[in-house]
Amino acid sequence: MIRPPAERETSRAGSATGRSTVPVALTIAGSDNSGGAGIQADLKTWTTLGVYGTSAVTCVVAEHPGRVLNITPLPPERVADQVRLVLEAFPVAVIKTGMLHSARITAAVEQAIAPALKRGVPLVIDPVMVASTGRVLLRKDAIAALRKLMVRADLITPNRDEAALLWGRPITDLRALDEAALELAREFGRPCVLAKGGHLKMGEAVDALASPDGRLQHFQARRIPGIDPHGTGCTYSAAIAAGLARGLTLTESVVLGKSFITRALRRRFEIGPYQLLNHLP
Repeated sequence: MIRPPAERETSRAGSATGRSTVPVALTIAGSDNSGGAGIQADLKTWTTLGVYGTSAVTCVVAEHPGRVLNITPLPPERVADQVRLVLEAFPVAVIKTGMLHSARITAAVEQAIAPALKRGVPLVIDPVMVASTGRVLLRKDAIAALRKLMVRADLITPNRDEAALLWGRPITDLRALDEAALELAREFGRPCVLAKGGHLKMGEAVDALASPDGRLQHFQARRIPGIDPHGTGCTYSAAIAAGLARGLTLTESVVLGKSFITRALRRRFEIGPYQLLNHLP
C-alpha cells in the first residue's frame, strides 16, 4: 500500500545539521504563463509530492486555459545549456520531458540528457503534441525526432489523441486503447506505454499500461463529468515521475499519479470561467 506523500517523506526531512535528502527531478518543457500546465504544473506537483523540482524551458507560451496566442521556442543550444547545468549541479533522480516543439530542440535535449540516461536515470516522456484548445504544439518535423527519443525512455504517457497519432489509427474504445498501448510498447522496445483513456466516453477513466513483453495493466478512477481542466496530462506524468524519483516501482508510481490527478480534479479551483487543477497538498 502506498502511504500518503507527507507520511512517506518524513524520513527525508532535514536533520539537525540542516541537510536534506529530498530527491531531485528535472522537467524539460514549455512555460505556461497561466500556471496550469507545462513547467509550472510540474513544479507545483513535485513540491506537493516531496520532490525538489528543477527545469529547462524549451518554449515560452502565451496562453490561458481558453486559447494559445503564440509559442516562442528558445534556441536549442540554450535549452541544452539549462539541462547540462542542472545535471552538473544536482543528483537528478528522474527526467521528464513535455513540450519539445521542434526537431532541433528534441535532438539537443537527447544529446544533453544522454550522460544521465547512461547512468540509469529514468526518463518519462509526455509527448505533448496538441493542446486541449486544439492548437498543435509539436511541429511535424519533430515527430521522427521524438520517436527516436522515445526509444530511450522508461515510460511514455500519451493521451488518447497522441496515442492514436503515434499508432496511426483512431482510438474509440478501451479495446483500441489497449491495442495501441501494446503495439507502441513493442514498437519502441524499451519503454512502457501508459495510454490515457480519460477522453473516452466511459463511466470510469481508465488508463492502460503496456510493457514491451506484452503485459497490460489497467488503472481506473470514477470519471468526474463535465470538466476538462488545462494541464491534466502534464500533472499526471509529473506525479508519476515524482514516484520514480522517490524510489517507487513503476506500478506504484502510476498508482500515485492516478490518485494525485484524480484528487487535483475533484478539488479543482473555479476562477472566472475556468476550471483549474488544484496542485496543493
